[in-house]
Amino acid sequence: MSDHPYLKYYFLFLFIIYGTLFGCGQPKPNKPAVKAVRDWQETIPGNFSTQSKTIFDSTEIDGFLKSYPDFKAYAGDIHRFYQGRNYACAWFEGGKLIEQAGNLASRMLNLQNEGINQTAPYQKQLDSLVNIENTSGKPDIQAELMLTAEYFVFSRLAWQGLDNSASRMVHWYLPRKKVDYKQYLDSLLKAPANGLAAAEPVNRQYELLRAWLRKYRALDEHESWAPIAFRPAIIPGDTSAKVPLIRRRLYLLEDFKGDTLSPVFNDELQAAIIHFQNRHGLAGDGLLTKETLAELNVPLKSRIEQIIVNMERSRWLPLKLYTDYLAVNIPEFKLHVFNGDSLLWSCNVVVGKTMHQTTVFYGEIKFVVFRPYWDVPPSIVRKEILRDIRRHANYLARHQMQIIGYADGLPVIRQLPGPENSLGLVKFLFPNSYNIYLHDTPTKSLFGETARAFSHGCIRVQEPAKLAAFLLKDEEGWDAVKIEAAMQGEDNHYITLQNKVPVFIAYFTAFTGRDQQLNFRKDIYHLDGPLAAMILSGKRARR
Repeated sequence: MSDHPYLKYYFLFLFIIYGTLFGCGQPKPNKPAVKAVRDWQETIPGNFSTQSKTIFDSTEIDGFLKSYPDFKAYAGDIHRFYQGRNYACAWFEGGKLIEQAGNLASRMLNLQNEGINQTAPYQKQLDSLVNIENTSGKPDIQAELMLTAEYFVFSRLAWQGLDNSASRMVHWYLPRKKVDYKQYLDSLLKAPANGLAAAEPVNRQYELLRAWLRKYRALDEHESWAPIAFRPAIIPGDTSAKVPLIRRRLYLLEDFKGDTLSPVFNDELQAAIIHFQNRHGLAGDGLLTKETLAELNVPLKSRIEQIIVNMERSRWLPLKLYTDYLAVNIPEFKLHVFNGDSLLWSCNVVVGKTMHQTTVFYGEIKFVVFRPYWDVPPSIVRKEILRDIRRHANYLARHQMQIIGYADGLPVIRQLPGPENSLGLVKFLFPNSYNIYLHDTPTKSLFGETARAFSHGCIRVQEPAKLAAFLLKDEEGWDAVKIEAAMQGEDNHYITLQNKVPVFIAYFTAFTGRDQQLNFRKDIYHLDGPLAAMILSGKRARR
């Protein structure tokens, strides 16, 4: 594996945010969901050939690459792979192709099922070499090398995704997962003692989204998905010819399991609407609001694109994390607190407005600060504070602010600690170049909103005392009583953590939750479109 400095921390969430789905103590997925994944996902990992007697001349690799120049970018991987096994065939046993050869070929010939808008290089040749009947009793070295080359293409497309320049273009500044795919293939070739297939080097969230991609494509193929509209509004207790349309749509989306023909807006239907609303980040009131109807009418092709975009983001995530860490999913407006793969708790957060976007990046919380000062950023001083001072002579005093110096022609302003301080009673610092951190807030009412993009970029936390307790649990003497006293006291108090805690600020607009249900959120920063354009262009990932 790579020795990338961040890899030991590199998470899922659900993503990241979502490695939690598979952690200890999580509910087991329902049988239909399991079956959908099993039926769809023919696995490449498994019991490959471990034979070492049937070998070929190393010069055949160069001849093969000359005949198939699109694989030249993978020449080094192919050579190193076969050098490591003394040029013994990997895909043949007793002169016949092993089962995994067909699995790999199937997935390469159906890359669209991986959310990849490309075709396999040399698709016809691959299909012919794998499916031709071999009666010689000897391995076909062209087929052998074709499968290995296609493996490295697949691993880069499906398990790594677009290159780093693409993720930077869509403002993804989390460190990317790195995998040595030659080393990984080596490990696959060693048949596990328990006979189980090895896991793929991709975040589990990717696999779950892939199963939903298949379902949504099937819906798109068989359903018209015409917009549903009605006037006047339909409310619980009403009877309307439009209600069966709502029932059927919710049934197709797996939010409803009852009678799809009844015209009555009953409790059963209202419960299904609440389920749908919760999956889409809407207020769960069970009413057919304008926002709810708009989400019900989103075209299936748009949802498919949304799933594919977030499958790509999932390719960039780490496989597992074995420590405490925090994960914020910006479009979900949620903070998730983890211990390894186990989700401990979650709470609402407020993130940056569209014009003050919260950056997608990684940091490590190092300090907890009670009764913090707020050092007002120069941008806010320039654009807001100076304007307000001109309008109101006592603005600074009224907001418990003071000028402590001057820099670059601007006053340096800070707000004194206290309950009205914009950072609230505690902040959580992780040094970064984006000047972003987590903090309390005196404006608690915003946590009740369904869309919570109101800040200048920092992240306001609904349960700051609980987060402080989590971060200080290894610090001697910092129990709930002392934390509350520090928050309500008079003094500014810095605590340096003995063990820094990783925090991932991520961006997922489609993800599968712990209940195995597919969630969608609005693309509040408009980051999905540029990534979708890159994916749908069909350009291959760079080497």
